Amino acid sequence: MIGYILKRLAMAVVLLYVVATVVFFLLFLVPGDPAVMLLSSGGVAPPPEAVVELRQKMGLDKPIVTQYLTYLDRTLHGNLGYSFQDNTPVSEVIEDRLPRTLELVGAATLLSVCVGIPLGVISARRLGGWVDRFLKWVSGLALSVPVFVTGTFLMLIFSQYLGWFPAGGFASFADSPWRHFQALILPAITIAIGFSAMVLRMTRSTVLGVKDRDWVRTARAKGLAERAVWRRHIVRNSLGPVVTLTGLQMGALIGGTVLVEYVFNWPGLSGMLVTAVDFRDYPEVQGVVLVVAALFILINLIVDLIYPILDPRARSK
Repeated sequence: MIGYILKRLAMAVVLLYVVATVVFFLLFLVPGDPAVMLLSSGGVAPPPEAVVELRQKMGLDKPIVTQYLTYLDRTLHGNLGYSFQDNTPVSEVIEDRLPRTLELVGAATLLSVCVGIPLGVISARRLGGWVDRFLKWVSGLALSVPVFVTGTFLMLIFSQYLGWFPAGGFASFADSPWRHFQALILPAITIAIGFSAMVLRMTRSTVLGVKDRDWVRTARAKGLAERAVWRRHIVRNSLGPVVTLTGLQMGALIGGTVLVEYVFNWPGLSGMLVTAVDFRDYPEVQGVVLVVAALFILINLIVDLIYPILDPRARSK
């Protein structure tokens, strides 16, 4: 196991290097000069001498190879650079915003697992019945509706009509735990609706693939109670693919909650990334992408370690 973890960590370092390199060079292909965009005001072009001075200050006047080596050197030393917009250390901005995105993704994942797995098992046990057909229809609808439509609908019902939750914004947990929870619940549910539908369908599919296997029939032949058969032999051996799906989706959501954060004005990492791209803020874009990639790799490593615990067959592979 130790050797496996070390091997995966070595692969993670290589992947992070590839991601850092690709992001660095792709940014230079994006149209727009950061100095010009920062100095432009009201559509008026800035003076050329001011653009030259700002480019020198940001280090953009140097050859691209020199900029790349400087970028790698400071990244290896844990320095993500300074924002072009306000000269704030990128690491401080990420440190401030990342916990908010992780909290949102974590809450949505918890809701999705708690709803999707039980409903997926119920759907598989009621195969072909009205419950199964209804859950398949509901999950299909949940997957087909865009998150910004779902978020707007929930905001309209629970904020405007019922007044149960705020329409958006953020409140610090330290200042007001209840207001923080109120601000969190609607965006978390918005993400969880589609996420839980994925978990439901994956659980249903894997349970149907396991429930008629030889060891399940053997357990029934030994007189084991049906509830124990489902709990010990069917559900447990069906959770491996579900855990994999959940981990991959969590990794994707860390950098992909842009629309939800925008709709609910949630100050997370995705909104920061969009703003950074708009202003061609290279250090912020590079820093956010590196952090998201590192978290994605870490989540996949954790999933790979959990998988053999849930499915004993994977231990011998």
